[in-house]
Amino acid sequence: MNINATLFAQAIVFAILVWFTMKFVWPPITKALDERAQKIAEGLAAAEKAKTELAVASKRIEDALAQSRNEAAARLADAERRAQAIIEEAKARAAEEAARIVAAAQAEAQQQVVQAREALREQVALLAVKGAEQILRREVDARAHADMLERLKAEL
Repeated sequence: MNINATLFAQAIVFAILVWFTMKFVWPPITKALDERAQKIAEGLAAAEKAKTELAVASKRIEDALAQSRNEAAARLADAERRAQAIIEEAKARAAEEAARIVAAAQAEAQQQVVQAREALREQVALLAVKGAEQILRREVDARAHADMLERLKAEL
C-alpha cells in the first residue's frame, strides 16, 4: 500500500467526519450550549432583578418601620397628654369636692355652734328662772334682784 493513498484516504474520511459532525452533531451541541447560556443569562438577570427588588423592598420596609415608630411615638405622646389632662381634671374635681366638703363641714360646725349657743341660752334662762325662783322664795329685795339680773345679762 502506498502511504500517500492511505494518507489521502484518511484525509477524505476525516473530511467526511468533519462534515458529518458539522452537519448533524455540532448544531444540537451549539443549540444546547446557546440555550444553556441563555438560561444562565436569564437566571443572572432574574437574580439581579430580585436583588434590586429586594433593595427596594428593604427600603420600603425601613420607611414603613420608621413611619410606624413615628406613629407609635406620636400615639404615646398623645396618650401621655391625655393622661396628664385626665389627671389635671381629676385634681380639679378633687379640689372642688374637697372645697365643697370643707364648706359643708364649716356650715355644719357653724350650725352646731349656733345650736350650742341656743342650748346654752336655754340653760342660762332656766338657771335664771331657778335663781329668780329661789330669790323670790327667800326675800323680795328689788336692788339685789336688779344687780343679780344685770350680772346675768352680762354673762349672756
